[in-house]
Amino acid sequence: MPRRRMIVEGRVQGVCFRVECRREAQALGLAGWVRNRADGTVEAVFEGTAAQVEAMAAWMRHGPPQAEVDRVETVEERSEGLTGFAIR
Repeated sequence: MPRRRMIVEGRVQGVCFRVECRREAQALGLAGWVRNRADGTVEAVFEGTAAQVEAMAAWMRHGPPQAEVDRVETVEERSEGLTGFAIR
């Protein structure tokens, strides 16, 4: 099962990015988590089918309407078999 870690830069904190990310991930049936980082970025991990993960990656490139995404770093990883989706 594909797993992708994404770090999103820009105006991504204080704009409901994590809440909307969780909502989108749950709607897609993904497992994983999302969190704010001290450097002002948002980090998220997604596990699911290739199509689910790619759909989420596309959403992360723009985020919710209030966000301004400047850059997205993506790393493919080995699946851990996560269940559910959490805000950390």
